[in-house]
Amino acid sequence: MNGAESLARSLLASGTDTCFANPGTSEMHFVAALDRVEEMRCVLGLSETVVTGCADGYARMADKPAATLLHCGPGFANGISNIHNARRAHSPMVNIVGDQATYHRLYDPPLCSDIEGLARAVSNWVRTAACAEFLGRDAAQAVQAARSPPGQIATLIVPADCAWSDGGVVAPALSLPTRSQVAPDTLRNIARALRSGEPALLILSGQALSAEGLEAANRIAHATGARLRVPTKVGRIARGRGRVPVDAIPFGIDAAVKAFAGVRHVILVGAPEPAAFFAHPGKPSLATPHDATTHVLARPEQDALVALHWLADELGAPANVPMTEGGTPPRLGYGAFEPIAFGQTLAALLPENCIVTEDAVTSGHGLFGPTFNAAPSDWLQTTGGALGLAFCTAIGAAIACPQRKVVCLEGDGSGMYTLQALWTQAREQLDIVNVVFANRRYKILHGELLGVGAQPGPTAQDLFELSRPDLNWVKLAEGMGVEAACVQTLEGFADTFRAACARRGPFLIEFQI
Repeated sequence: MNGAESLARSLLASGTDTCFANPGTSEMHFVAALDRVEEMRCVLGLSETVVTGCADGYARMADKPAATLLHCGPGFANGISNIHNARRAHSPMVNIVGDQATYHRLYDPPLCSDIEGLARAVSNWVRTAACAEFLGRDAAQAVQAARSPPGQIATLIVPADCAWSDGGVVAPALSLPTRSQVAPDTLRNIARALRSGEPALLILSGQALSAEGLEAANRIAHATGARLRVPTKVGRIARGRGRVPVDAIPFGIDAAVKAFAGVRHVILVGAPEPAAFFAHPGKPSLATPHDATTHVLARPEQDALVALHWLADELGAPANVPMTEGGTPPRLGYGAFEPIAFGQTLAALLPENCIVTEDAVTSGHGLFGPTFNAAPSDWLQTTGGALGLAFCTAIGAAIACPQRKVVCLEGDGSGMYTLQALWTQAREQLDIVNVVFANRRYKILHGELLGVGAQPGPTAQDLFELSRPDLNWVKLAEGMGVEAACVQTLEGFADTFRAACARRGPFLIEFQI
């Protein structure tokens, strides 16, 4: 058995049975080995940023890592933006990166680069394989690292001669690290702060955004009057009817500061401090008041569910707390696109138990409130701020959960970063309804210009316009093998969305706004 086959079989033995790939010459022996490891599902992406985005969406829904197969340093570099997003979402991921044969590196061939240096920028665990004999062991350790709480990025670099040489050994799965528990003193101190009666706000992320975590947090809010929020963008959250309605921290720093006004205790539950996406002249970096005390109930790698349940019990919260209705009732809108009306329309139409992937940027900022009363669903967002993720996470989610409809909400500017993902949706015949908000501009940047105090002139404005020529998303989708339609009104969207959800396979709706 060569090293490549031992690598594939060791990944499989460790529970990694899906590989998103964009291979090149250095990975040919691994590709050939996949023919002998039939249990491994292989999915081709036409660019590495699609591949890594797919692995991110898969991990968020499967709760285990997929492997990616990337070609040398340039291939890894192409995938970095969505590895960055995955790391911010704490998605477990195993990157297999082919490299020049060990003896060939001496000649500095064109694709030779510092892959380890690139990988360390976005990976929690990095290793370059030394020989075929230990490649299986390396794979098992990469999966173990990726599955370490709260979910990590593991990158294994495989020189070509390590893959093609004989002597490979299949490694068994390694034991998986468990989440650490929150110290009792930490829990007691936070309970004391919540009993003080001073205004408090819990920021929930990670485990706390599961249905169970939200219910436990709701018990705490009921017992103490504390408010609940989630970060501006979340990796995965249980939403819709029957789930606790929790709004996101606003994107803009002014609105975020207003949301925290008067709060004296900010309690982080698997969440970072609420920092603005960008610095703005004369404005704070954090949304929290300067006189508020920040407490960490649970770090991302700790067991937030146990901590929330313990805290709710300590505070004497009832086991079953009535759920507050949030947001506006779902109803179909009419006329041109408007964010709130679109959100209400979407809430009325979302299929039961669907998965929503969202990278809608400007058009998506107002979606949370209007969709609190939609059908139960899971939402995945772009946690790292790198654009172009939703088309890709939709693929990964659809492969992880093939019985669930996936709805992808994507901006036209961000969608152009990963347009090739539509081809993979068509090739795999995945059950995804894509909605592209076509405002033909990087609209969010108009607001950012004003936010940082810049004075836009004609050159600046022209850099934000997606025109001359206009993007035609129907033709773009059809060119990738995805059936598509264009709508201009909420009524037209409702009719087309209903029809798309009634069928299986990928479909794209261009909403011109």
